[in-house]
Amino acid sequence: MLLNGLPAEQIPLTDRGLHYGDGLFETLAVIDAEPRFWDRHMARLARGEAALKLPPSDKTQLYHEAQSLCQSTARGVLKILITRGSGGRGYRPPETCEPRRILSLHPWPDYPKHWFSQGVRMRVCETRLSRNPRLAGHKHLNRLEQVLARQEWQAPEIAEGLMLDEQGMVVSGTQSNLFVIVEGKLMSPDLSYSGVTGIMREVVIECAERLGLPLLIKQLDLATVKSAQAMFITNSLMGLCPVASLDQHHYALSGIPHNLQQVLSESIEQGV
Repeated sequence: MLLNGLPAEQIPLTDRGLHYGDGLFETLAVIDAEPRFWDRHMARLARGEAALKLPPSDKTQLYHEAQSLCQSTARGVLKILITRGSGGRGYRPPETCEPRRILSLHPWPDYPKHWFSQGVRMRVCETRLSRNPRLAGHKHLNRLEQVLARQEWQAPEIAEGLMLDEQGMVVSGTQSNLFVIVEGKLMSPDLSYSGVTGIMREVVIECAERLGLPLLIKQLDLATVKSAQAMFITNSLMGLCPVASLDQHHYALSGIPHNLQQVLSESIEQGV
């Protein structure tokens, strides 16, 4: 683990990320010692820093630190946290702050192979996501809603939970974005009010546009999602993973456009 570029295992107890979730994070796939989709992750981090009014981090410095941490890693997960740093008690941020950079390297998740060949099972979560346009899209440190949602099930056969917002609109999985195919159209929830704009979601949208596939980004209710012919989830580590069922509703894996999967695989291989 690196703290502001130096090896460390602790952070100061005064850190505002610890006290208030005052910060941001990025989770990157590392393949052959190289953090994948680096520029995309850094662009999202920059948007988050602007939204939280954090001083912009030095992305070149972050890259050099990431390289030093990942230099002997064949396959792993890099997590980058940026906090506002230390400050006095109370919500008001200090007038001047010194953000902290925390980089840590983790093992690659052991995703079962059958997830990608047979699809995963999902359930609808009871925990709802708040609607807040100022935070929507950004990967801030407050993930309590996702933590509560993930506590709702222990069954290992359920891979992911579907989260709705407080108005009943579908947003995302607890750790993934989602797409459905409805009457030949590829659809993904509008994330203007809540949720995280995932890097892999961004890549899928670009691939679909490149292929000329009909694509809609819109508010989706649960009935629409359950009536879809096919569904898949995405994140930076798993890439694209088909969904076999949501509660009692089943989806056709063959409904996911093969050319989209092929082009996406090529984009993931390039990692840019």
